Amino acid sequence: MATATYPPPPPYYRLYKEYSENPNSAPEPPPPIEGTYVSFGGNYTTEDVLPSLEEQGVPQLYPKDSNVDYKKELRSLNRELQLHILELADVLVDRPSQYAKRIGEISSIFKNLHHLLNSLRPHQARATLIHIMEIQIQQRKQAVEDIKRRREEAQRLLKDAFVTLDGQ
Repeated sequence: MATATYPPPPPYYRLYKEYSENPNSAPEPPPPIEGTYVSFGGNYTTEDVLPSLEEQGVPQLYPKDSNVDYKKELRSLNRELQLHILELADVLVDRPSQYAKRIGEISSIFKNLHHLLNSLRPHQARATLIHIMEIQIQQRKQAVEDIKRRREEAQRLLKDAFVTLDGQ
């Protein structure tokens, strides 16, 4: 029985036969998906909207106003999480029947923490892009300075060479 090491390429490569002679012969890429789509049996949307905790069926443990102090609320939820974990250890020893209730409370705190952190993602993405762009600007400035320095060095070497040739 003969087997191939790799499967044959998909038939799409035939669409690009004349690409080297005519780059415009390649098919256009498909348009971007807008709205909802199905992938691996799940419905997804192209809109980046963070669903609220109420939509997810989770009680919100921090204020619902738009001016949330993220640092304060994250610290508060972290302390609450630590307290609930200590209480869980106590419950497991003394009252094992209340185990499920404590796990539900801990799960709710974790979901609130995740929701707060996810609401900071757009700010994090902007800050990351700003940082990357600042680094790129700095690298380009250094490249320009390096080019200027090398140009001046080349001009100096040419001038010295001409002076040497004129002196002979």
